[in-house]
Amino acid sequence: MPALGFGVFQSAPEETAVAVETALTAGYRHIDTAAGYGNEREVGEGIRRSGLDRDEVFIETKVWVSDYGYDQTLHAFEKSATKLGVTQIDLLILHQPMPQHFERTLSAYRALEQLLADGKVRSIGVSNFMPHHLTALREQTHVVPAVNQVELHPYFTQPAVQRANTELGIVTQAWSPIGGITFYPGWGENRASVLDDTTIGRIAEAHAKTPAQVMLRWHLQQGRSVIPKSTNAQRIAQNIDVFDFTLSDAELDAIDALDRGVRGGPDPDDVDPSTWDLEIPEP
Repeated sequence: MPALGFGVFQSAPEETAVAVETALTAGYRHIDTAAGYGNEREVGEGIRRSGLDRDEVFIETKVWVSDYGYDQTLHAFEKSATKLGVTQIDLLILHQPMPQHFERTLSAYRALEQLLADGKVRSIGVSNFMPHHLTALREQTHVVPAVNQVELHPYFTQPAVQRANTELGIVTQAWSPIGGITFYPGWGENRASVLDDTTIGRIAEAHAKTPAQVMLRWHLQQGRSVIPKSTNAQRIAQNIDVFDFTLSDAELDAIDALDRGVRGGPDPDDVDPSTWDLEIPEP
């Protein structure tokens, strides 16, 4: 899996195919989507438009909670694969731990294990799992998740989750890696954008890079996978242009010190996503 991928969360379907094609042209080879985003079909279209062979693009998608359960999750794979226009998915993950209905989560993960055994997916994982969710999962399943995708940016670094992932050999994948959750409209009032942080700005100026590029480099140097999202062609190109500079240990420490311990997105223990009235349509 390429460590730096391209995300399409909140990308409108009519913008997604162009954005994915633009990203692949810019050099990305990892696309992250989800059934719940409603744009898997357009992700597949963007990949086909790029002219790249299927084996050149790593495709990651997520099963939404309305499709949790063993048979339901097996069918969720078929829905996603059909919309994406592929026969095999590189990484299929559960979108939420849903602790309020964890038996369904366990059944869904067992279905992922079967899909892996059958060769329909190349790897499986989870998203938004806290350490206690990982412990509960590991006690009743066989395959260690390859990836745990969680909110992670300089203002919310989730050290306990990162430690738990490392102990189990799970790759930590950051959603909102440049702090998008701190400036997305409609995600709360009085938010401070990580992009405007003075420490990150100072480091960016020293390297002649953007704040977003500095944050992505911070993740990569610390061994995390990142999936920045944009529909702007210039920013799409900038976000992959992060391999020609190195942050010093002091700079990494300075960014680490910005952690406020305040989650921007929903707490998976406090919300029940099965109440969000989101059903995944058939292809």
